[in-house]
Amino acid sequence: MLSALRGGVAVRAADAMRALNARHPWSHNDAFHPWVAARLPAGRSEALDVGCGRGELLAMLGEHFAVAQGIEVDREMRRVSSARCAGLPNVTVDDAPLERVPDGKDLVTMIAVLHHFELEPALAQVRRILKPGGRFLCVGLARPDSVIDRLWDAASVITNPIIGFVRHPWVVQPGSASPPFPVKEPEYALAQIRDAVRRTMPGAVIRRQLGFRHTIEWTKPACCVSLPSLNDRGGQTLKRNSTELRQG
Repeated sequence: MLSALRGGVAVRAADAMRALNARHPWSHNDAFHPWVAARLPAGRSEALDVGCGRGELLAMLGEHFAVAQGIEVDREMRRVSSARCAGLPNVTVDDAPLERVPDGKDLVTMIAVLHHFELEPALAQVRRILKPGGRFLCVGLARPDSVIDRLWDAASVITNPIIGFVRHPWVVQPGSASPPFPVKEPEYALAQIRDAVRRTMPGAVIRRQLGFRHTIEWTKPACCVSLPSLNDRGGQTLKRNSTELRQG
């Protein structure tokens, strides 16, 4: 009977948490835009936002870079992003595959996008695209796999409604939600991501964050060491799901 009572309390608590989150929603991805803005590189010629979604971050980058390109495979997201950036002549939105993006970028950003790609080939492409001194700023999702992973997820669950109330104190109105991002559950655990980043981007800084996220920050060395090209495995190295690119 005690276990049943505990189970009932847990269910009611989870339902209450979901109801509160629904009344005070917040974008876990948009919340990291200030993190990106505070880490922009000194070079401000070209920026690339991979999986630009609704274009909020891309529009911000357009204010800081001579040229800002957003790539997005989802047609509806491209439409929304293009409309948002319509008044910015230095901003473009297209569906170019990552492997066809020319190199020479000062900045590459990914917000809740990396898990839509094959991990190491995508990181290798980012390394190629960046010019020496260019920066990679990534906010990612990972599959919980360890006790520490689950403790961080528990902390995110507890703090999520508090952050939502602070960031969105008014109750959401019916029909006011933005178009949903295409979603994909993360395949890789954070430990796997750390290993892949260390092999591909030596010196990168990876940190756990609340909101079920982690961050990756890497500046390409002025004289980047030669690492094996993962693209040599064939033209299929960057397979992506048809439901890419962002998770809300």
